[in-house]
Amino acid sequence: MPVIQNFQAFMATGLVCPPDKKKIEYGVFEEPGLFIECRATASAVPTWYLRLKNAQGTNTYRKLGTVKEVTLAQARKLVKQIRAEHVAVTKAANAPTLAEVAPEMTWGTFIADHFAPYCKAHIRSAKRYDQLERRYVGPRFGNLPLSKVTRKEAQLLHVEMVEKEKLSPATADHAIKYMRRAMNLAVQWEYLEKNPLRNFELFLVDNQVENYLNEEQLQRLLEVLRTDSNRMVCMILMFLLSTGARANEAMTATWKNVSIESKVWKVDAIRSKSKRTRSIPLNDSALWVLGQVGTMGKSDYVFPSPATGTPYTAITRPWYKLCRKAGVKIRIHDLRHGFASMLVSSGRSLYEVQQILGHSDPKVTMRYAHLSSKTLQEAANAGSVIVPKVEVKAA
Repeated sequence: MPVIQNFQAFMATGLVCPPDKKKIEYGVFEEPGLFIECRATASAVPTWYLRLKNAQGTNTYRKLGTVKEVTLAQARKLVKQIRAEHVAVTKAANAPTLAEVAPEMTWGTFIADHFAPYCKAHIRSAKRYDQLERRYVGPRFGNLPLSKVTRKEAQLLHVEMVEKEKLSPATADHAIKYMRRAMNLAVQWEYLEKNPLRNFELFLVDNQVENYLNEEQLQRLLEVLRTDSNRMVCMILMFLLSTGARANEAMTATWKNVSIESKVWKVDAIRSKSKRTRSIPLNDSALWVLGQVGTMGKSDYVFPSPATGTPYTAITRPWYKLCRKAGVKIRIHDLRHGFASMLVSSGRSLYEVQQILGHSDPKVTMRYAHLSSKTLQEAANAGSVIVPKVEVKAA
């Protein structure tokens, strides 16, 4: 192939094919691989081509267009673009596979070096995940490469946790959810090609516990909370019953996030289960509690511990003492259910309950749908008095 130095001038000569040849290629001196093909037939139009090396080292050709369609300057520009794309494709084709990059990455190494630090920073269930890893998942999969953690082995663990370890189906489900979440991140971080636990069939046993206080039990509990000597804990509990907040949200509440004028309390994302900032409306009951607590201007926290001046980490023990005193048996979290039940029973919609409680998924709020149905049934029954109860005598 003749290589022409001043190609622009050479093109002006007519680009003809010699009489003794069927075709000829003229290369551009400053653009290796770029050439024009001229054929001897009268109808043929000289055409631009670019020669490239593929991943196997053999030549491939890209047609750029005829000289009537593409000028020399345009051909040079196309060559630059095509070569950049070609280099990227070739690098990708020659890149080592994920297994070649990290052949020794075991489950245990991935959890300890990558997933566990991520959990501590981003996931509220980090402690629970750590327990599942140490007791059940780690002993079985810790020394296996990530690619060897199979769906079949996970299914065996899932069943054995219930049948051999005598654990609840919900605990076994949590172990699989933990593994699935870890492997999803392994895929995102390119340690795995795909997650073998995707669409894993769980037991999904309905073990939700929801206790509701009747009116008499509620009044007994309120009487204890109003009069017991452990005032700060009682204030926290009455605030929970008045707002439907989670215990951790109330225990760490700060005055800077409370607006008495606007009747709004803001929960920071770091304290919220959904990891999103949310605002909780303050009703008259909640405002009464804030007025009685007596810490505004004295502490940054709304409910500081009198002993330390810092937020409580747990109030479970005093809570059960108060429950025994009131003659009720419920969990602290059931105060949240009680608040929701009062909203629904008073005719508020499930959407309103979802927004106030801060549920990110409306399916969670649907657990209170049976309360809504009860309210509607009572409303319907109120209309039944219109129809007189007439005893029909047989003929």
